[in-house]
Amino acid sequence: MKGFSAIKLNIFNYQALGGEEMSNWKTALFELQKTDMSFSTFNEVRAENLDFNNVSLAYSKFTNANMRNLELNDVNLFGTQISDVNLSNTKITNGNLRDLVIDHVHLAGTSFRNIVIPEDLNLDDVSNSIKFEKCNLTNSQFTDCDLSNIEINNCNLSGLKINGILIEDLLKSYSERQ
Repeated sequence: MKGFSAIKLNIFNYQALGGEEMSNWKTALFELQKTDMSFSTFNEVRAENLDFNNVSLAYSKFTNANMRNLELNDVNLFGTQISDVNLSNTKITNGNLRDLVIDHVHLAGTSFRNIVIPEDLNLDDVSNSIKFEKCNLTNSQFTDCDLSNIEINNCNLSGLKINGILIEDLLKSYSERQ
């Protein structure tokens, strides 16, 4: 078949390898190269320790998938939607998270480090601002952060300190002077 490469396929009983009870399952080892598998469907498939290199998975959909210890390097996830996901112990480095929306997540023990706003970003355009809405940031710490031109509106500031100074006391003192 012109334009298609051969598919090497080996099938054997997985249980013979000491795997869990899968006696009615077949195991297939594929070595695919320059193969178009577009529009394929995989149901009830065990596919662990796979190695994808220079692969397009655009518009793919993964539902009810165990991707524990998944490693993604040099990957374009533009427009990706992730919901009902456990990202515990996940690390994102050298990522572009522009226009990222994080909604209804648990961030206990989470660290944000070395976060920058690109120099070429128009900071006068409010659509480029970073927003925290309806967040519980109790006992959070901001250290060595550039917080210039930040607006805090309709927030509970009880116990909030800046450089050890209680903000409630500052606001109270300011109000009394007015």
